[in-house]
Amino acid sequence: MVEIGPGRGALTTHLVSSTPQLHLVEIDRELAAALKEKHGSSAQVHAADVLRFDFKQVLGANGQPLVLIGNLPYNISTPLLIAILGQLQVVGRMVFMLQREVAVRLAAGPGTRSYGRLSVMVNRHCAIERLFDVAPAAFVPPPQVFSTVVRLVPHLQPLGGPVNEGGFARVVRDAFSMRRKTLRNALRHYCPDAALKQCGIDPGWRPEQLSVEAFVDLANALGIDENGRVAKLDG
Repeated sequence: MVEIGPGRGALTTHLVSSTPQLHLVEIDRELAAALKEKHGSSAQVHAADVLRFDFKQVLGANGQPLVLIGNLPYNISTPLLIAILGQLQVVGRMVFMLQREVAVRLAAGPGTRSYGRLSVMVNRHCAIERLFDVAPAAFVPPPQVFSTVVRLVPHLQPLGGPVNEGGFARVVRDAFSMRRKTLRNALRHYCPDAALKQCGIDPGWRPEQLSVEAFVDLANALGIDENGRVAKLDG
């Protein structure tokens, strides 16, 4: 198990007694030192930036998938979730506490106001379950927002099938960067009309109308690579 951002160890205290192999990733070196002094005999402390952390380095000898857990800092929760998608081959499941707004976006479906880039990227790779909300009064000091605990379990196969992942991420990002515009206009630098027609997508639709699978089809039809180049265009 890997706890992300343990801070002063409020959750860690409960984890050390139930987890035979616990790793703590904490960017604050003073907090990391305090965690090592208190829990060093039962947990391995990594003074590191989790956005750049290689989770493969903490796999056990048997290669058992990791459980990632933590009360994620609100300011890095979205980039962290996106970063973890690139390392899912070593992850069995994740249990995170997030700002409720982020949890709603994670679980949102096509056609809803909360559906966006984060929804598409994470839902392609993970099944998401909102478990329960946590009121501000549970924290000291209390924040101005509610939190939500979510469970994410990687799919055996990503939704939509194979695609250039970098190109897919770029198309999704570009589409939602101007979500009030039509797909034809938001993706105009890719000259998307032929690809949209090939996928049966109305160029007048907006990005929140497309499912994860539709975005995969569109990325494949455009042939976008991770650098934004159009490698091919069928039709």
